Amino acid sequence: MASVRHYLVIPIEHIPTVNDLQRRSEDFALVSHMLNVGQSLLQRDAPNAEHHRFGFHQPPFNSVNHLHLHCFALPFTPRWKAIKYLSLGPFGGFIEAGKLLERIKPISSL
Repeated sequence: MASVRHYLVIPIEHIPTVNDLQRRSEDFALVSHMLNVGQSLLQRDAPNAEHHRFGFHQPPFNSVNHLHLHCFALPFTPRWKAIKYLSLGPFGGFIEAGKLLERIKPISSL
């Protein structure tokens, strides 16, 4: 276990990693939907959590080659588990769902 609640939201369509997402309305809509599902689950199952966190592992730090959103009700348990979910900026690591949405927002929407 990594936190009070830890869910994965996984799309049916095979998309290997966040690097395969583009500035397209379909990709933006998919990630937005995944985030909404995760938020709904945590609001239902962990309404008293200190914080919620949503994001994706980025290559080369993804261990599963299928896009999936991590949804956490924090705090991490044990606390050292947070290390696995750190952003390493240009080197990859974990990207918050909101940052990914900014990155793939369709150009026509800018």
